[in-house]
Amino acid sequence: MELVQQHPDISAYLAVGEAVDHDHPLVRDVAVHLADEHPDAYSYAEAAYAHVRDTIPHSQDSGDLRVTWRASDVLEQRTGICYAKSLAYAALLRARGIPAALCYQRLADDDGSNPVIHGLVALLLPGERAWARQDVRGNKPGVDARFSLAEERLAWTVRPELGEVDYPELYAEPHPAVLGALKAAPDRPYLWRTLPTEL
Repeated sequence: MELVQQHPDISAYLAVGEAVDHDHPLVRDVAVHLADEHPDAYSYAEAAYAHVRDTIPHSQDSGDLRVTWRASDVLEQRTGICYAKSLAYAALLRARGIPAALCYQRLADDDGSNPVIHGLVALLLPGERAWARQDVRGNKPGVDARFSLAEERLAWTVRPELGEVDYPELYAEPHPAVLGALKAAPDRPYLWRTLPTEL
């Protein structure tokens, strides 16, 4: 699948935004700490990936009822669903000058019911010509996502026969349906009832 930039200017994928707030001191501090041990772009991107995937639990897995929607809040509160964790990873990448985009899949149950939008990050490392999608949701039994540029190692591969979709668009800020659901939810159970089912 060919990924398509929503913005032709790459600077859009380095910009500070309401949700990707990499100008926040906490985001900057985490980025500096990771960069101290991983100075080149590739190893930094991989370390930031592992940091978000492995040290910030997915709130459904951990049972945390809080909803986070700003990258700095995800890093501070150490919780979030896939959308929120993607924001944190995008912010850490942008904090080190690595273009990062938000992108999405539409997933469903094994019978095609209960569709839901799943959040990913795409990055563009120096010297690379193609964006590479990454999934920082967090692993669990049956889910084994890994940082990879050569081939995608996402949590799930879409099944078109069940109505699942890989959306090709690369967004500089969260899709409005995604951000709206996060901001409106007082807790995760409410969010679960209002997650977008398509873009």
